[in-house]
Amino acid sequence: MTIRVLLADDQALLRSAFRVLVDSEPDMEVVGEASDGAEAVRLAKDLEVDVVLMDIRMPGTDGLAATRLIGTDPALAHVRVVILTTFEVDDYVVQALRAGASGFLGKGSEPEELLSAIRVAAGGEALLSPTATKGLIARFLAQGDLGDDGRDPARTDRLDALTSREREVLVQVAGGHSNDEIAERLEVSPLTVKTHVNRAMAKLGARDRAQLVVIAYESGLVRPRTD
Repeated sequence: MTIRVLLADDQALLRSAFRVLVDSEPDMEVVGEASDGAEAVRLAKDLEVDVVLMDIRMPGTDGLAATRLIGTDPALAHVRVVILTTFEVDDYVVQALRAGASGFLGKGSEPEELLSAIRVAAGGEALLSPTATKGLIARFLAQGDLGDDGRDPARTDRLDALTSREREVLVQVAGGHSNDEIAERLEVSPLTVKTHVNRAMAKLGARDRAQLVVIAYESGLVRPRTD
């Protein structure tokens, strides 16, 4: 199946470069380009898009607002947003993850990384490596509208629906580990891990693994490191 990609960036030259790269791959194609967030949301609806490569800083409706609109629209539940940013450690990126983005990628990444990111997002995975999780999520995610103990009470209550094994898997997901890595750590099969992850997403109302990471930190199940 061909992955349908939408490019959302206010720089035409950058969009052109991304188009050439994406269209060179046999399993993906660029189906549209947007120069601002409002256009990106409209095209995501009209063009049956699978993945949006979304710049944050755009005129008018920015990438953060556009990501939130996509993430809260039931008709776009299948659409995955990958944030493109110049600064990988950026509070805006965390806000985008909260809004429903599947992950982020630096604009200085290698072409192979960009193509891999599109495939990973299209497959429902999160673009959050252990390094990114510790350096970005742990730094910012516990900040904001949380309780005095660093927890979001509503999120904490939702964890009650999880089994002990699902909680254990969620902790590993929040560490940025893949299903294969989690399976090795917990001495179970990757299929078993996938089942637990899917059940946790269903119970917590998470779109994908990135949203599970958000919930794990906001609920206090995983605490940010201070070192």
